[in-house]
Amino acid sequence: MIVVLESKNGALAAKAATQTIPIVFMQSADPVRIGLVDSLNRPGGNLTGINLLLAETAGKRLELLLELVPTAKSIAHLGNPTNPVYAEAERREVEVAARAHGIRLLFVNASRTSEIETAFADLVQQRADALHVSSDGFLLTHADQIVALAARHAVPAIYAWRRAMAFGGLMSHGTDFLEAWRQAGVYTGRILKGEKPADLPVQQVTKIELVINLKTAKALGLTVPLPLSGLADELIE
Repeated sequence: MIVVLESKNGALAAKAATQTIPIVFMQSADPVRIGLVDSLNRPGGNLTGINLLLAETAGKRLELLLELVPTAKSIAHLGNPTNPVYAEAERREVEVAARAHGIRLLFVNASRTSEIETAFADLVQQRADALHVSSDGFLLTHADQIVALAARHAVPAIYAWRRAMAFGGLMSHGTDFLEAWRQAGVYTGRILKGEKPADLPVQQVTKIELVINLKTAKALGLTVPLPLSGLADELIE
């Protein structure tokens, strides 16, 4: 049996390698769109797993950022163009949310460490009022650098990963990965006991968490509205 956690390329490679060994995946991109399964309800073949709903909740993250920065007229979206299927799905979500709120959306990209600083220079030059950071895996691994640059340039930013909050990030809204790993473990156990991946629908994560750093908000001169703080799963003071 093969378990692939949080890797689109890893899951696709596992599928290409075998049509018989059961595979459980955790996936940020739409598993149907990238060709892992035939459908969510009827996966078919030897794969099933957990859809992390990171791209699908990108629009909600932008809306939460606007609640914290209601005066924002333009928001930058930091993405990774080398992950095109996922980047396009996430971009669609933020574009819909931006149009609904009459916000100018700016796109800046980074696929190498050196490009992250360039992306920030670009968004500052374009006078972005706030920043929406993609949940892309490359950017996740550089959360510390991104949070530090957001603080240096005094740009309010929202992230899809709780990890950013450990470095002083302003706000995160995304999958509770501990719960997602638990779900993947349950499926792994069921398959090891004899069930077939084809008979197990792809599950969607059951918990999305909102974390707000009040200290960072204060440093940026932002007041967290009571309705927004009431929605938070955790307030960092």
